[in-house]
Amino acid sequence: MATPLNLKELSKQEVRFTAGHRMCAGCAAPIVVKMVLLAACDYSVVVASSTGCLEVSSCISTYTAWKVPWIHNAFENAAATLSGVETMYKALKKRGKIDKDIKFIAICGDGGTYDIGFQSLSGAMERGHDMLYICYDNGAYMNTGIQRSSATPTFADTTTCPAGAVIPGKPQQRKDLTRIMAAHGLPYVAQASPSHWPDLMKKVRKAIEIQGPKFINIFTPCNRGWRSRNDDAILLSRLAVETCFWPLYEVEDGVTRITVKPKDKKPLIEFLKAQGRFKHLFEPGKEKMIEHLQEMIDKNWESLLKEEEMTLPKEEGNK
Repeated sequence: MATPLNLKELSKQEVRFTAGHRMCAGCAAPIVVKMVLLAACDYSVVVASSTGCLEVSSCISTYTAWKVPWIHNAFENAAATLSGVETMYKALKKRGKIDKDIKFIAICGDGGTYDIGFQSLSGAMERGHDMLYICYDNGAYMNTGIQRSSATPTFADTTTCPAGAVIPGKPQQRKDLTRIMAAHGLPYVAQASPSHWPDLMKKVRKAIEIQGPKFINIFTPCNRGWRSRNDDAILLSRLAVETCFWPLYEVEDGVTRITVKPKDKKPLIEFLKAQGRFKHLFEPGKEKMIEHLQEMIDKNWESLLKEEEMTLPKEEGNK
């Protein structure tokens, strides 16, 4: 019988990512990892992580915060490494040398997912390996100095796209990796946020129980890189959802469902003003830049609403 996803029952489960790691105070990544592993509490799991904040801070020499089998590999190949482990598991199970059910989860940052690791991720998904790939998206290469990645939002101030007289922060639009992964025809793709923990954990559990390749993109604030307060991770996560900067939805067998629709959609400025990486947008004469960002968010949200309307079965849409 599956463990119910309620706080009382979950509090009885073993925490499989322990205290004592060296992530920054207030970092959302450990919160996300704990939620993911709690959602998978009914299974034995093997986790792989590419180089990044989570990797360098959670396993130092012989000291580790992981209480599950965990593999660190190079920046670019977490999905390839886990593909090999999953294939070996299937072979050993077929030969009768393993009889228990094991789930395979990659947990990697956006640098090792959107950019450097995209080729191995795309390949693993295309080959159909039975694994769940989770990206903790903090919107930059935080581990090596807050350099921009393709996950960095437009106009965000980073060390490689600094806001100033020449450029207003990162000039390009961020990559929509969740939709790119959905375009692979996967059985399950989703976006989640730690501010909405039941939604996040339901999506992880659903993904784990589906056979084949799955992908979940999880919003993960970084106070160091975003120049926000140390205790604002959940606040920023909630604002990202309520402004529709980070919509919560899933694509299951080609059907798009928005799992959380804000009752009162907040203006994007509420999300921007809590982060120092956008402070230059509030200087006199920059109003058009904020308007441009709002237009982008509104367009993406309307597109998602239309996608849901087009793919959702009529009987479900009328509920």
